[in-house]
Amino acid sequence: MSKPAFWKNEKRYCDLKSYWRNRFGCTVHKLQIDAGFTCPNRDGLVATGGCIYCDGRGSRLRQAGPLPSVAEQIRSGKELYRNLRGAAKFVAYFQTFTNTYAPLDRLKALYDEALAQEDVIGLSVGTRPDCVPDEVLDLLASYARTKHVWLELGLQSIHARTLALINRGHGPEAFRDAARRAAARGLLVCVHLIVGLPGETREDVLATARAVADLPIGGVKFHCLLALRGTRLGEMYERGEVRLWRREEYAASVCDVLERLSPEVVIQRLTADGYRDIYLAPDWAVNKLQVLNAIDREMARRDTWQGRLWKSGGGEGKE
Repeated sequence: MSKPAFWKNEKRYCDLKSYWRNRFGCTVHKLQIDAGFTCPNRDGLVATGGCIYCDGRGSRLRQAGPLPSVAEQIRSGKELYRNLRGAAKFVAYFQTFTNTYAPLDRLKALYDEALAQEDVIGLSVGTRPDCVPDEVLDLLASYARTKHVWLELGLQSIHARTLALINRGHGPEAFRDAARRAAARGLLVCVHLIVGLPGETREDVLATARAVADLPIGGVKFHCLLALRGTRLGEMYERGEVRLWRREEYAASVCDVLERLSPEVVIQRLTADGYRDIYLAPDWAVNKLQVLNAIDREMARRDTWQGRLWKSGGGEGKE
């Protein structure tokens, strides 16, 4: 077994940029959109206060004042990334908070507005697994018949104890159910994972990897755990109640997960960053390039690649 030829890239994993270039024949860029949504984990429907790592401010655009329309956000984003990245096509990424948490007619109006913009070839909708009723999945599936549609679901960890600790407001079964219902409708599902959550070990991360590999997902986003001022996690960090992982630990665990994912899963992100004005730790995470280089070095050291320990039909291959 060796690195899959269909990736057509120089990476040891299936990166999003190459995936889109292979599929659409051009550079595609995600345009981040803040459509003014809130979160049921903040407004009291599920819980209050949100996840312990979330500062609750939303996008920089929201912090600056009244939000421009979806169409205006797309127009300005297209101009920027055509110049910076040479992008020819775009995916409208409804990113901030829970982007399915509204009446169906409002969701349809917002998604329709995004898809009506020139050179927008699809949607990526970020949400929670407990906020995707069948009627919302049916709406997204109707777009997927002619457009490129991703549903991004926050899981973070497969462990119920961890989800309770970080105040997610749902358990792992909610994610399993949502992922299966979405995939059954032909939607591409991208799962968000946080590596280095409080109390978790490398073996805990491996268990999450095994569980995710058994589900019908099309993509993964990795996030390192960030302590931000004004969050409950930030307070825990400042009191010395939580240990944040070192860069080498993070890179090793990300590689562990990559090895156990199907080679067809698209890796949409390998690390994360936070607002500098409230950033506390870890120091190494502010330099994303160094984190990416650390992951590349670890993959090269192992002489491994995404999917090397994956076994079709579920679970791990032989280690």
